[in-house]
Parts: sequence; structure tokens; C-alpha cells
Amino acid sequence: MIELEKFNPGRYESGFEYNYFLPEKVNTEWQWNAQIINHLLEKAAVKLGELNSYASLVPDIDLFIQLHVTKEAVLSSRIEGTKTNINEAILPEDEIKPERKNDWKEVNNYITALNQAITELQQLPISTRLIKKTHKTLLDSVRGEYKQPGEFRTSQNWIGGNSLSDATFIPPHDSFVNELMGDLENFIHNDQIKIPALIRAGIIHYQFETIHPFLDGNGRIGRLLITLYLVSQKILDKPLLYLSTYFEKNKGLYYDNLTRVREHSDMIQWLKYFLVGIEQTATQSIQTLTEILKLKSNIEHEAPSIFKRRSYAAIRLFNELYKKPFVNVESAAQICNLSYKAANDLIALMSQSGYLKETTGQSRNRLFVFQPYLLIFENK
Repeated sequence: MIELEKFNPGRYESGFEYNYFLPEKVNTEWQWNAQIINHLLEKAAVKLGELNSYASLVPDIDLFIQLHVTKEAVLSSRIEGTKTNINEAILPEDEIKPERKNDWKEVNNYITALNQAITELQQLPISTRLIKKTHKTLLDSVRGEYKQPGEFRTSQNWIGGNSLSDATFIPPHDSFVNELMGDLENFIHNDQIKIPALIRAGIIHYQFETIHPFLDGNGRIGRLLITLYLVSQKILDKPLLYLSTYFEKNKGLYYDNLTRVREHSDMIQWLKYFLVGIEQTATQSIQTLTEILKLKSNIEHEAPSIFKRRSYAAIRLFNELYKKPFVNVESAAQICNLSYKAANDLIALMSQSGYLKETTGQSRNRLFVFQPYLLIFENK
């Protein structure tokens, strides 16, 4: 049994000319007396329940999930130093400038890895196997592709600094990684201990980041684990909540709260920060869904007067744009089963009415983005 107020996060051990942090195992019962944790837990759980209920009432909710995933990929990767924005992330690779392609590839690997992991949850539990498979996809053909993608590390890593000598944090020696990850996996699935799921999710993220089991990509996988856990526990029916927006707003605060657990044995502060993040992010996700539904309703209301006999084709194209918010004339023609000229006329009308924005500035091979839809996500 671990008492939260007296939690001992671990100890420093001697390595070769450096000290690494060896965390305590977490697969045990936890208890606390801090009423603030119960208060924040209730607020976060209520708001998360609201989000889940609201999402269940949204017709065709799967139309809108992909841009949530894209935004998460952009922000989680930005925490690690990439520069891609959501407008770039949605575009095909041949539209990306050469100097931006590496960052674009990292973000799109994250999108693929996240979608793959969510899908595989239907057959696989959260496990070492699933985590490794997701990691392998994340690092495919990008920075880190030579850092054991899909495998736990077999050498020492560090955080901050240029070497072990000036690192800000040195995770446990690689000889402990399998044992610690086994303990974490057991904690994820241990039904014998009675811990609220949101508290467990916060501890899972902290412990994963402290173990840092991979040579690269730990932050992105650790943040993805939060959503995977909430979906696996049926707390969320759909993957609509991602904390990277909250963490990225003040990266220093995010890292400070993780560090505070290790340096000051203060798991309570981390969980307070984490639960506030759940509540605020769920609130924001509800607002985003509300604005999307308002946009969709406005489009369907205005379509007959704006597009007249083309309104059926316009609605059909909009429904595709919710999933993939860019289009060219050729793809519009295929989606709507129109001639090239008719598709070109439809896109011209959608542009004139402010729904599409041309991005290339070219007279040929033009690409259009669903601007008001993207703005809903950019402004959050």
C-alpha cells in the first residue's frame, strides 16, 4: 500500500561516472487523505462524462475524429521540437517544402501510430506488445529511426543536456527497463486494486516518463498512453481527449510537475495538475464539438440557397472534408461523381462563399483547404 502523501518515488543509483534514477514500482494499492485530490477528481470525472455523453449524441461523430487526432499529433510532436502546424499536417507530402518534410513526416507518423493503436485496442490490451508496435510506427523513417524503433532500450539515455555529464535527468539503467515496464503493465490491468481510473492514468503517465523505456519518442508515446487508457477503460467511447494541448501551453510547467515528483516526493502536485488538465481539456473538446456542429448546421441550412442544384454534391463533398479537410478539383470530381468542369464550378462556389481557401497560389494543380473547419481547431 502506498500513501500518496508519503510517496517515495525512488532513489539514485550509481552508474559509470553518473547517477541514474531508479523509480519505485507502482503496482500496489494507493490511498490518500488530501481532499483536494477528491475535489479535482470529481470535477474532472464530471466533465469527462459530459464530453462522452455529448459525443454520443453527435451524428456521424467519426467524421470529426481525424482532425482531433491531427491536432494531437501536431502538439505532441511540437513539445519534442517539431515546427509543423495543423495546416501543414493535413496536406499530402508533395505539397510540403523540402525543409519541412522531416517534421511533417514525424507528425504524420504520429497520426498513423495513434490511429493504429486505437484500432488495435479492439483486439489487444494495452501491453508491451502494443506499446512497442506503436513506437515502431512512430519512428519509421524519421529522426530516431536508428534508435531501436519498437524495442526497449539496451543502453542508457538521458533528458536535457548534451551528455550524461550535464543531463537534467537520467532515467533508470537499461537493465531495469523490462522489470519496471512489466510492473507498469500489471498496474494498468490490476483489477484487485481500487484506484479511480483518472488517478491511475496520471500515475501511468508519470511512471512511463520516469522509466523512459525507449531511446527516442518517449514523450509522444507517454502522452498517447493517456488516451489509450481512457478508451480501453470505456471512460471514453471515442478518442476525443488529448492532453498535449494543455501540456504544450506551458511546457516548463509540465516538466516541472513531473520533476517535482522525483525531486520532492510530491505526487499530489502532479495529480492536481493532471486532473485540472483533464477537466480543462474535456471542456475545450466540448466547445470544439459544439462549434463543429454549428458549422455543419449552418452549411446544411445555407447549401440550397448557395449551391442550388449542386447542393447535394456540395454536402457530399463537405462530409469528406470533415475527415480530410483538403481537396483538389480531380478528387472533388471523384467524390461527387461529377465532370471536371462541374467539380471546378462547385469548388469555385465553395471558395466564393468562404468555405474553401486555395493554398498553392498556382493556376494549375490547385489545392483547397476547408478553412472555417481548420480555424475551429487552430483557435483552441
